[in-house]
Amino acid sequence: MLKFHGRAESHDCSGATRRDFLQVGAVGLGALTLPALLRARAAQAADARRDTAVVWLFLSGGPSHIDTYDMKPAAPAEFRGPFHPIQTNLPGTSICELMPKQTRVMDKLSIVRTFSHADGNHGSAVHWVATGVLFPPADLGEPQIAPFPGSVAARVRGTNPQTGMPPYVSLNRMPTSDGPAYLGVGCAPLETSGPARRDLTLPTEINLERLRDRRHLLGRFDRLRRDLDARGTMSGMDAFEQQAFDLVLGKQAREAFDLSLEDRRVVARYGGGLGEQMLAARRLCEAGAAFVTIEWCGGGRYGWDGHARCFEFLEKHLPQLDHAVATFVDDVAQRGLAEKILLVVLGEMGRTPKINERAGRDHWPQVMFVTLAGGGLKMGRIVGESSERGETALTRTYAAGDLLATVYHVLGIDPGLSFYNNSGRPVPILPDGKPVAELL
Repeated sequence: MLKFHGRAESHDCSGATRRDFLQVGAVGLGALTLPALLRARAAQAADARRDTAVVWLFLSGGPSHIDTYDMKPAAPAEFRGPFHPIQTNLPGTSICELMPKQTRVMDKLSIVRTFSHADGNHGSAVHWVATGVLFPPADLGEPQIAPFPGSVAARVRGTNPQTGMPPYVSLNRMPTSDGPAYLGVGCAPLETSGPARRDLTLPTEINLERLRDRRHLLGRFDRLRRDLDARGTMSGMDAFEQQAFDLVLGKQAREAFDLSLEDRRVVARYGGGLGEQMLAARRLCEAGAAFVTIEWCGGGRYGWDGHARCFEFLEKHLPQLDHAVATFVDDVAQRGLAEKILLVVLGEMGRTPKINERAGRDHWPQVMFVTLAGGGLKMGRIVGESSERGETALTRTYAAGDLLATVYHVLGIDPGLSFYNNSGRPVPILPDGKPVAELL
């Protein structure tokens, strides 16, 4: 039986369709299954590093760079804020005093301090960070027009053949732009909240043989509907159904979701809340998932959007983030998985260097941070330098394409790989960008 404890905090985004795990035996949404396209996908996947994975921890709303990983103690009080920097185990590198546990694993982290873009609106900024494509209508709820790397990984890798683990799993959905766009619904993430917990448990009256029989009968009915489907939607539903079927039948994949099977000392070490989700992410990656997303905002949608009283929010949530990240990084390293699992921590923007009259910081996409750990990248690196007050970059800036190209490098996926969009035109999964050279 699937046992996944903890409260789900996923959110719908305006204009996008929310979908939980497929119920076994129901028609699901999936990847293309025509033999020619499967052969094409197999060819595209030939170079992918199937033993690597990415955990994408997204802090929606935009966390303050100055109050976390890029503090400015020499700046005037109205810029530097109330918190103090503390030294890490990486010489010459300090971070916020509310994150003491990460100071002990900073040699296992790398921070890009000059991640930058020019979109100060949440929805479209998320689209830019998540896809590398600037699309202002996303802020008005328009569906994304380019695929998220988790969906690309789903398209290229498919279900793990050894374990039955789906390639792209979401523990909490991002506000916008974490879906497949033109790659098709079969490359959307499998969600583990809501009804999903029940959907991976067979009713007592249904054994595996009856499940196989029902699925075979369902397939016979679906063939007629598929023949009448001019848009190809039905053909895109088979693979998602197969993912769910394989997940129920695959013992290793199914057990990855069951935290009761984890060592009690490890469970206690991670703790609840975000820590529990990070533990689940590690287990999913070990079981063969290629991409796991966690959106964590500590409450309502865009929770890190600290326009007012932001320091109260940070005092409460930075220690939780610190504990979860440090525990995950240390655990992954102890298990010898640091070469295979990449952790990416970021939001969609930074915050204004100057504190406003409401004791908050406003939108500031000009300078923001990305924290990375593992994935075979070089760790213990501080990439980029911002100005004395954190207003501008003094060194080279890095765009979303550069981050995503780094992610694709870890996954072994060519960022120049093209797929046909809804208009029938071949479109590269990443329009521009190169991996961050300092991390390779």
